[in-house]
Amino acid sequence: MTSRNRFNLTYSLPFTIAAATLALGAGSFSAAASAQATIKIGEINSYKAQPAFLEPYRQGWEMALEEINGSGGVLGKKLEVISRDDNGNPGDSVRVAEELVKREQVSLLFGGFLSNTGLALTDYAKQRKIFFLAAEPLTDKIVWHNGNKYTYRLRPSTYMLVASLVKDAAKLKKKRWAIVYPNYEYGQSAVASFKTLMKAAQPDIEFVAEQATPLGKIDAGAVTQALADAKPDAIFNVLFATDLGKFVRDGNTRGLFEGREVVSMLSGEPEYLDPLRGEAPSNWLVTGYPWYAINTPEHKKFVDAYRKKYNDYPRNGSLVGYSTLMSIAAGLKKAGSADSDKLAAAFSGLKVETPVATITYRAQDHQSTLGAFVGRTGVKDGKGIMSSFVYVDGATLQPSDAEVKKLRAAD
Repeated sequence: MTSRNRFNLTYSLPFTIAAATLALGAGSFSAAASAQATIKIGEINSYKAQPAFLEPYRQGWEMALEEINGSGGVLGKKLEVISRDDNGNPGDSVRVAEELVKREQVSLLFGGFLSNTGLALTDYAKQRKIFFLAAEPLTDKIVWHNGNKYTYRLRPSTYMLVASLVKDAAKLKKKRWAIVYPNYEYGQSAVASFKTLMKAAQPDIEFVAEQATPLGKIDAGAVTQALADAKPDAIFNVLFATDLGKFVRDGNTRGLFEGREVVSMLSGEPEYLDPLRGEAPSNWLVTGYPWYAINTPEHKKFVDAYRKKYNDYPRNGSLVGYSTLMSIAAGLKKAGSADSDKLAAAFSGLKVETPVATITYRAQDHQSTLGAFVGRTGVKDGKGIMSSFVYVDGATLQPSDAEVKKLRAAD
């Protein structure tokens, strides 16, 4: 009996108390049966704050949900995702997590975009002892310093993304580097990793300028001028979304990138490259997602299904959302339960087939081995693209197990 039908009990006065009691009992039985028929999963993200990435991400996990339930669900039950927006605020992330767990009675959580909201959810998972799969937040702390038994992550970390770029960055043999990044956990973490890895690869490197900008509020003119005044040989950029667009446009206007190498995280992702159209940067060394040129059967199947469902092409967020929910389904199947302790144990060493690679969730730090596409940017037919790219396996982008053990907090 639905909630609407239960409310109908109040419409007809001739109902006896006994009849009402029986009807309510039937409604309770129906609700319980419904709860048993599904596995409730809570999803939390910053949809209003970061729509460029997260709308495709939502479409990705919705497509995965449809596929999973269409093939019979998991453990004989359909999956039910209950989603909430956290406004890009760590406090709101915890508040809606508590609402999902207490009011909606979800069995586990997934999601997160910004590193600070991801860390808030990581701590919540630890305190509440509920399983949490971090889909997108990149900070290393999620799996190292703040790592815990109940938290795993899909996306490559900042360390991994930086490591995927450093080999080629060091080959440039540029001595004087300038750095620009958003001044919050993700940017700070990426810069720390870049400095450490580049100094190890090129001991004579110098960092001659550093611009830390407030997230979403870059003063592009002042930033590009400060970088130009430092006369660097190369630039390491960590900006993304609207900040990246403003930086690229102002940098193009001022000639900041002429004759300089630029190494840039995330800038090859269509979420951030496409809005620039013909103004997209040329010949930057980037990580990204060249969906239009990945020709494996698994990826073609994913792209074809996505285009059929949405009449649009996938972005990196689409891949992340899809792979996250597919990982949860695989974990539930292996665990044989939605119990958080059993699910956490099942994810240790879990292998999952994604559209781009077979990944493993590492036992030592709960980080997946999803890798990164690394290549150069260009413009074709008035649109930014990645060319000459390679896929770098995430398993090759990790520090040693001994180093991870030192970094990893006690579960």
